Amino acid sequence: MNSRPASFDELDRKIVTALMANARTSFAEIGAAVGLSSTAVKRRVDRLRETGVITGFTATVRPSALGWRTEAYVEVYCEGAAPPRRLAEVVRNHPEIAAAMTVTGGADALLHVRARDVEHFEEVLERIRQEPFIRKTISVMVLSHLLPDSPEAGVSQPAPDGASDVR
Repeated sequence: MNSRPASFDELDRKIVTALMANARTSFAEIGAAVGLSSTAVKRRVDRLRETGVITGFTATVRPSALGWRTEAYVEVYCEGAAPPRRLAEVVRNHPEIAAAMTVTGGADALLHVRARDVEHFEEVLERIRQEPFIRKTISVMVLSHLLPDSPEAGVSQPAPDGASDVR
């Protein structure tokens, strides 16, 4: 990836918007919508990928189709100041964590967790709590998605091995 700043104009913005809406849209379809040839769209997409504006293309999958039927957000409170690097190491060890971020406020981090069921979620939570620097967690279970087409309603990563096995 190139480290120079990417020039980004209104046509680029329209192309990126079209790809975000449907990454399978053809260059010809995008070109017709923005007034460019398919070749010109491809050149722009290639440049946007090279400069790191576009970082990849993914499929959004309904989590329940992969066996993820339980979802929660977990606030993590640490003993002392846990560096983000250390938190990142911990969350990488838990494939059920779909997203993790440091946050402002009382909590040190917020985890988005997907699990097969409540029992599996409880197992994940206990594994997280075993980390020596984690003082406490507060969990909030997701009941439904009010914006079902949002990225948070789907996953862009495969379920870990055995996640779709029903007990």
